[in-house]
Amino acid sequence: MKILIVDDERLARERLKDLLTALDPGYQLLEADNGLVALTQVQQAEPDIVLLDIRMPVMDGLETAYHLSLLEQPPAIIFTTAYQDHAIRAFELQAVDYLMKPIRRERLESALQRSRLIKRATAAALRAATDGPIARSHLSASNYGKIELVPVTEIRYLKAEQKYVNVGWSGKETLIDDSLKSLEQEFPDRFLRIHRNALIAPKFIQLLKKGQDGGFYLYLQDVANGLPVSRRHLHALRQRLARISHRLP
Repeated sequence: MKILIVDDERLARERLKDLLTALDPGYQLLEADNGLVALTQVQQAEPDIVLLDIRMPVMDGLETAYHLSLLEQPPAIIFTTAYQDHAIRAFELQAVDYLMKPIRRERLESALQRSRLIKRATAAALRAATDGPIARSHLSASNYGKIELVPVTEIRYLKAEQKYVNVGWSGKETLIDDSLKSLEQEFPDRFLRIHRNALIAPKFIQLLKKGQDGGFYLYLQDVANGLPVSRRHLHALRQRLARISHRLP
């Protein structure tokens, strides 16, 4: 069985490796020190189980579990943490178990046995986790069975296109399954609505310009074409521009 240990503390990883080796020297053990590295490891090595710490820099365990849900066959997840305050949230994410540090050998063995019965976390239940307070640092899309991560801080705009949302970021575009409304609610301080089908990141605004058709268009950094601004949202946009000292047309 292949097990990925994810923890930002080296000593915590070493302790888990010792416990797992004592339980079964045949386990194939992998390591990652944060959620971003763990996602790469999971896609490359396809572990059966992920022992996942919750409080980590770069990307925490709860967000990592959500992104893992996009895989066709996500690994079983066992959360490991020194804090009890995330226990309910972890089980909402369909974790196999929730182990408190310092982790005892008997509890770890029990969790591994449970994972053999449950085998795989339910992807639909993991996706439902966005209804709760997971502070995502990345949006994610599934492309040919692989996870593509989009850093929230690099997103220029979000545009609704039929059943999907098109994410414009750093000169790229990516389609995601999230709804525009849910993204607006999740990131109220980061994105501003400029049209019924578009949100933008104010920090990337370069120019608001009136077009030849009489409509207004917003130009963003690293985005070639202007985005239409509806008259309904023009006033709020002007107010935001005034606050960030942009020149109005």
